[in-house]
Amino acid sequence: MKKVIGSILAVFLLVACNFEGVKKNKNYQEVIHSELKNTNSKNKSLKPTTIINELKLKEGLEIKWFKHGNGQKIKEEDVININYQVFLEDGTLIDGNELLNRQSLPFLVGYGMQTKGWDIALKQLKIGDFVEIFLPSKLARGKYGVKGLIPPNANNIIRIKIVNAVKPTKIIDDIKVWLLEENLSETKKASETNTIDFHYMVGTKSNPKYDMSYRRAVPFRMRFSDHGIVSGLKKTLIGVKRSDKVWILLPSSEAYGSRGLIDLVKPNEKLFYDIFVVEVL
Repeated sequence: MKKVIGSILAVFLLVACNFEGVKKNKNYQEVIHSELKNTNSKNKSLKPTTIINELKLKEGLEIKWFKHGNGQKIKEEDVININYQVFLEDGTLIDGNELLNRQSLPFLVGYGMQTKGWDIALKQLKIGDFVEIFLPSKLARGKYGVKGLIPPNANNIIRIKIVNAVKPTKIIDDIKVWLLEENLSETKKASETNTIDFHYMVGTKSNPKYDMSYRRAVPFRMRFSDHGIVSGLKKTLIGVKRSDKVWILLPSSEAYGSRGLIDLVKPNEKLFYDIFVVEVL
């Protein structure tokens, strides 16, 4: 059960963090981060060592390497496991997988899982790299900050190890599926005759996290016979079990195609779902 709870919290911290400028969600973000301020770091594996290389990018973003990895260079749509800490310049720890008692957490590159600067910096790294990233405020939380945690216009310092790449668990009709956590004690799998209750976050590259059930505190209920559900989502949810955590990247042909979805999804844009299965009925 602890693993499941940790998974849900990790979703909030890594996937539901970028509400910059969306005032109606300020209270939501404050609650998620309320336990993080002034937490003492116990993650000794991220202790800085000798700097062996540096890179300065646009808008003041800087990367310092403590170790160069031997793995592939990270690109958009890669899923990677990261061991990370985020600090303010005064040394206050504000985020990190250690706060969830996790050795690492998954991250999908290019879909706004954190602030803009994260995706820019990560695409400069390789699997196995250990770096420190200076993230100027305009590429972090900007002028809004996070009340009670991150002051307005605060720069961030990220220490991060790229642990490994995570290959899709399966690919169906160009749909990539990552089964990040599986409930091994459950035997009941969803079929086309079942109803599924699940929490979700959905977004695109241009519009990350445009909708999430967590905001409403009520899981979404889906029957496979329902109309209006994107076809790719139905295909990938067959076989899921209660408490499974699944990431799904749908090509536009399995989502909203050339029409897009009003002002939310552009024509021919891929769709990313982060799903936690609450129940299979």
